Amino acid sequence: MYAASVNEEVAVVRVVADETEAELVCGLLRSAGIECGYRDTEAIDSPLEDFTAAGQREILVHPADLEAARELLSEAERSAS
Repeated sequence: MYAASVNEEVAVVRVVADETEAELVCGLLRSAGIECGYRDTEAIDSPLEDFTAAGQREILVHPADLEAARELLSEAERSAS
């Protein structure tokens, strides 16, 4: 997971379904040299949310990398179709 400090700016490049998908997306971004991480979204609303890996995750990148990350993810989606 990405441990952004309180003062560090991050940009949300995508919201994914769960932690597994977040790991896959971050792996793709990191393989292209883009530092990334993820965090829980506010969408999780479960009494077990602190104990499970369920729920949506926001994929985070540095604002300077946002456009490159979007392009890479779009290209990966087109290749998968």
